[in-house]
Amino acid sequence: MEAKEFKSNNSGMEYLPTVKDLMTPEVFSLNETDTFNMVDSLMKWRRIRHVPVVNEFGDLVGLVTHRDFLKVAVSRLADLKPGELEKVYSTIQVKDIMQKDVLAAPPSLPVAEAAQLLHEHRFGCLPVVQDGKLVGIITEADFVKAFFDWDVKFKED
Repeated sequence: MEAKEFKSNNSGMEYLPTVKDLMTPEVFSLNETDTFNMVDSLMKWRRIRHVPVVNEFGDLVGLVTHRDFLKVAVSRLADLKPGELEKVYSTIQVKDIMQKDVLAAPPSLPVAEAAQLLHEHRFGCLPVVQDGKLVGIITEADFVKAFFDWDVKFKED
């Protein structure tokens, strides 16, 4: 499964901030054969809610979100004792829980279009790909940070 890359409508000459200006280029990712334990450990260790999944060539093949993680944890593991959790976690692979139909953004996509995609589709993030390879991620938190970093001012009436 290959991620679908969104194409921009922007053909104007003025400079608009792009996903590359806002994205996090150092992305923590997982492989399809990594286990549920790895998802749990990575999300806790890095305090992240979105983890892109790549194949052995670095191509984006999926995404695991904190919501996906919780869904699996609640549905499959609710009746287990704490000592049994680790054993069960080690048998579930990322490919079994990841979202496979992932919309990705190119680094050149204007941030306004990326924000519109996040809003319209109710996504928490967009993996950023170039030539199919994962090169970054842009999240809702990146937009909030940019709001303050760019010293955005409100219009006065």
